[in-house]
Amino acid sequence: MTVPFWVWALTIVGLLAVLALDLAIVGRRPHEVGVHEAGRWVAVYVALAALFAVGLFLVAGQDAATEFVAGYVTEYSLSVDNLFVFLLIMSAFAVPKVLQHRVLLFGILIALVLRGAFILAGAAVVSRFSWVFYLFGAFLVLTAIKVVTGGDEDEEFRENAALRLVRRVLPVTDDYVGSRSFVRRPDGRGRRRIWVTPMLMVMLAIGMTDLLFALDSIPAIFGLTRDPYIVFTANVFALMGLRQLYFLLGGLLAKLVYLSYGLGVILAFIGVKLVLEALHTNTLPFLNGGEPLDVPVIGIEVSLAVILGVLLVTTIASLVKVRYFPGLPEEPDGGTDGPSDLDRTADDRSAETPSAPAGSPDPAASPRS
Repeated sequence: MTVPFWVWALTIVGLLAVLALDLAIVGRRPHEVGVHEAGRWVAVYVALAALFAVGLFLVAGQDAATEFVAGYVTEYSLSVDNLFVFLLIMSAFAVPKVLQHRVLLFGILIALVLRGAFILAGAAVVSRFSWVFYLFGAFLVLTAIKVVTGGDEDEEFRENAALRLVRRVLPVTDDYVGSRSFVRRPDGRGRRRIWVTPMLMVMLAIGMTDLLFALDSIPAIFGLTRDPYIVFTANVFALMGLRQLYFLLGGLLAKLVYLSYGLGVILAFIGVKLVLEALHTNTLPFLNGGEPLDVPVIGIEVSLAVILGVLLVTTIASLVKVRYFPGLPEEPDGGTDGPSDLDRTADDRSAETPSAPAGSPDPAASPRS
């Protein structure tokens, strides 16, 4: 699908307008987001994505609309995995509840910019080197195995090199100063200088951590469509609704005990789909003499049905297990009898470690990269 520059520009302006409206509402009255408010916003963003899909159907046809829906559902479902790490970051930085919505909004804005650059680079590579789908497919299958076996899970958040660099360049306050990211304060020599607050640090942490998650979600959506416009818009709509999902799901995340299996199946399925497509358009000289192989190709309609079916089965199985078999282990290595880490708020967890300053989380194992 050839997308003119003005369509790109109009799309980006429209998306920025929606985010600006959201920011205006948040900035006007910082508050703790409740389940009902989060539910309304999730419905709004899902409705916007549905309207966009309808627009694509009317303008570009069924294939483009189906690719967008498949990409959007895939990105949204894979983004749910981000929420676990977002909770760890919020807890590590002891973010006040009234500021969490603003933190997520700016953190996701940073993630959108970083993902946009990542998508442009990926589209350029895909358009020039078809063999890259062999690498994408193998990477997704390996990631699926890692997700299913629990190789991604860690209990603490550790600052990356970029955040440590910020701490070396600028001093960071130990306390939050409202919703401000920068303040002027005297240093040890009595001179006033710019200080960074934990507000900026946690927003950077969320934005850059999301980029790490994009390392598998971007190749996954390129397995469903090669159109950069659809890849970009599906990512934007998924991320825009993600922070509302954070407040809506809350403790429900702990009940989706089979979520990792469902995500693993989706990643493995798309990985196999990518390898089949790479074989179907093969140009590698050492494989079949550089000629394409006669292998079946999985259509986008089948892909969408599989993705939706896996998510539905995973969700139902998780809720049935928690509702009727609560005593069974929730993880392959056995569950715990204590309360889930996801059932506690950031304030609860920060209260357990009063010696750690708000802006200096205790290093431990890093989240999935």
